[in-house]
Amino acid sequence: MGIPAAVVLGATGRIGQLMQLAPPEGLHLRLQARRPQDGHVRAGGDWHILDPLADPQALAHLAEGAEALLCLAGPVPGHGPAGGTADMEDHIRLGEAAVRAGAAAGCRVLLASSAAVYGAQGGLLDEAAPLQPANAYGAAKAEMERRCAALGTELGVPVCALRIGNTAGLDAILGGWREGFVLDRFADGSSPRRSYIGVQALARVLAALLAQPVLPRVLNVAQPGAVEMAALLQAAGRPFGTRPAPAGAIPQVALDTARLQALLPFALVPADPAQMAAEWAALEPYFT
Repeated sequence: MGIPAAVVLGATGRIGQLMQLAPPEGLHLRLQARRPQDGHVRAGGDWHILDPLADPQALAHLAEGAEALLCLAGPVPGHGPAGGTADMEDHIRLGEAAVRAGAAAGCRVLLASSAAVYGAQGGLLDEAAPLQPANAYGAAKAEMERRCAALGTELGVPVCALRIGNTAGLDAILGGWREGFVLDRFADGSSPRRSYIGVQALARVLAALLAQPVLPRVLNVAQPGAVEMAALLQAAGRPFGTRPAPAGAIPQVALDTARLQALLPFALVPADPAQMAAEWAALEPYFT
């Protein structure tokens, strides 16, 4: 019996590149791209060039014999020709294409969603929290979740939506840092606290989830605990200024990771800014 396979749809995106740089053990990745790449991703992967929307049969064929299909495909906010709401609709179309391919191939489907589906709610958010997306990206991910869950039920495909929190280095704080960077400062002197996951930790978690035979329909993905943004930048040695937090700014938004911890008790450690900064420092050169 050979090594189990998983399809990664949208493997040229940032998380897809991350999985190539920290490849899972005991799992063969079939990597999908819409066009040949120019070398910014790791060479030697099992690449398959196809358009999942224009050629659904090719996608279904790619998924044959695979244990799972991970859909990372979808436009990044502010990028692409549309750069707005119309562009975001591809998240829904690509998610549905993944579910249909899963139905044809008989494999389970994992969809990369986002903590953006929760919007600007504060406190500790578990998977049952109401979805209140505050922008087009979050709204598209929420709609993707809804429609793909319904399609999965209709077609008999196990579908799990992964609500991924901030990824240290692929975020707007550590990854978006530049000279003159400024953080909000609350009355107690703290900066915003958010749920985070390190880049290498995310790769490990995704690999472990791809190997899980049964998953819930929705799963928060982050390391336990909230990280103060100032602590993350300090750990990475990135200078920054502060400004008084505006009215309505939320001091803490944290994902409840109890469900993920129960599934993967040995794959997660509490969020640590120093460790996250170190993980990003090791991989950052490959993203620049």
